[in-house]
Amino acid sequence: MRAHSGELYRYAFWLCGQEALAQDLVQETFLRAWRGLDSLRENVAAKAWLTTILRREHARLYERKPMPTTDIAELELGDAAPGPEHLGEDAVLRAAIAKLEPKYREPLVLQVLGGFSCAEIARELRISEAAVMTQVFRARQKLRALLDGETTKEAALHGLP
Repeated sequence: MRAHSGELYRYAFWLCGQEALAQDLVQETFLRAWRGLDSLRENVAAKAWLTTILRREHARLYERKPMPTTDIAELELGDAAPGPEHLGEDAVLRAAIAKLEPKYREPLVLQVLGGFSCAEIARELRISEAAVMTQVFRARQKLRALLDGETTKEAALHGLP
């Protein structure tokens, strides 16, 4: 649990974008893993096994209950000032990654945050290794373009060339 909790939390946070929900997902992942520990055949596969459980737990969030809807007229708008998690370079990078299509975002996050190899990502996402390499390559290209666009916008706001 100690060996994988940090990585699982980071991945869960990238999936849902909420600190408390990410913690709940990791906790539920470990609970399910404990219940199904006998199905783990090799200890070296624990990281991939736990990541699969986490992805399924995240998907179950949307299967269990309908998404809540609120009439826009009933909303109270509060302070729009961003919190510390929305400031700085990390926030810009997180926002750019969030804009990527899931097809490109997920392999990139698994590689960069999870440290998974191309073969492990292919098994996890049930696609070929060639598809993983292509999607990661394209994700990096799209991310670079998004970040270059943000840099250009920011420079224009500050009157820089």
